[in-house]
Amino acid sequence: MNSGEAPSVRLLTPRLLLRAWEDRDRAPLAAILGDPEVRRYYPAVATPEQTNAQIDFSLDRIRSGGFHFAAAELRDTGRLAGLIGIGVIPDDTRAAIPGHPEIEIGWQLDKAVWGQGLAPEGAAAWLGHAFGALGLPEVVAFTAAINRPSQRVMEKLGMHRDPADDFDHPRLAEGHPLRPHVLYRIAAREFAQGRRAHS
Repeated sequence: MNSGEAPSVRLLTPRLLLRAWEDRDRAPLAAILGDPEVRRYYPAVATPEQTNAQIDFSLDRIRSGGFHFAAAELRDTGRLAGLIGIGVIPDDTRAAIPGHPEIEIGWQLDKAVWGQGLAPEGAAAWLGHAFGALGLPEVVAFTAAINRPSQRVMEKLGMHRDPADDFDHPRLAEGHPLRPHVLYRIAAREFAQGRRAHS
């Protein structure tokens, strides 16, 4: 299935093109998601088959809803940096989260581009789209409680954590070190205020 058929958002940041998946992304994304360092806060690395299924699922969601986790391409080289985007939270996960939020933002980037500020740069563009064009009232992000690097990105985005929102991920077994999760939130008005403060 060629992603060229999928109507989707294309967002530009100073260094990134955020776009729908294309067939040329399959092997590079499989390499990224197959890296144990990239997946150190996930239960396992992703196989190429799982990566292909993830891309196909994202394309289906883009066709049906207009958005999902998407490709993040480096504008200067055209190289795939990883994935950044927003998506509807799966029902089982949503049921486990206090308040049952609907939309999450997330990212996974190639370790070769870590430490350059690309995750908050791309995620901020997606938040701008979520609160602007899509008119969403709130977006959340969640990760394993031990994943401090991702939490720092959430904090850079102006998201905030209330310990009352912490939850155990329903897809991980009792006692699994990644099961305890933290959740960060940001509302449309908070994002707009943050933008004004930095303009």
